[in-house]
Amino acid sequence: MSENKQILILKTGHTIAGLLDAGEDFEDWFIGCSGLKEELFITNSLHLGEDLIDLGQIRAIIVTGSPAYVTDEASWNFIAANYIKEAHQLGIPILGVCYGHQLLAWTFGGKVDFNANGRSIGTIQINLTELAKRDHLFKVLPERFSVHVSHQQSVVKLPADAVKLASGRSGIVQAFRLGNRTWGVQFHPEFSKRIMQKYIDERRITIEEEGLDPVRLSSQVSDTPRSAYLFRKFCQLAMDNNSN
Repeated sequence: MSENKQILILKTGHTIAGLLDAGEDFEDWFIGCSGLKEELFITNSLHLGEDLIDLGQIRAIIVTGSPAYVTDEASWNFIAANYIKEAHQLGIPILGVCYGHQLLAWTFGGKVDFNANGRSIGTIQINLTELAKRDHLFKVLPERFSVHVSHQQSVVKLPADAVKLASGRSGIVQAFRLGNRTWGVQFHPEFSKRIMQKYIDERRITIEEEGLDPVRLSSQVSDTPRSAYLFRKFCQLAMDNNSN
């Protein structure tokens, strides 16, 4: 029965050491941001080789971020790709976040590579496309809003059937949709202002070596309520999902 199904958080890696050591990881933030009860979620650590959960038990899938690179094409990426394709064909709602966004694009024939301008980290502004105005998740959002990002790779070529929904000032694809129920977002809707600042702080030496200013980046971090709203809207779609 659909009421017994859960939202699967498909993990592709762990967060940074400082937050992981404090007992926090991606699944905690997704659950906390969702506004739903914890028992409605189930977590599977794909990158650690855990067996995948029967899709008949799943009402939606969230694919997390990761410190890994999609271009490394780890063996579990191919396992994930087959699983994601099957879920997509079944009409199960899917949301890929950061690495998950890139993995979705790669799965369906897109291309992922390192950002031409280097690391992107902090709070940035993204712009919606005209097509986003007709998208189930994005249509009530303003044409421009703030999001949190932390990535070195991005989608440089979308799958042939993908609908581009948002991009950043640098031109990086920040959101796309495949079909009616599969979305990828390069940004992190589950990140709070505190989490984003912690990422910058923990990577400050590397950031400085790359020619960026961690103090300035940290000072520019702000709350991102609209991206959090988008995630909650996805979760509501998941709860309304009656796929068998």
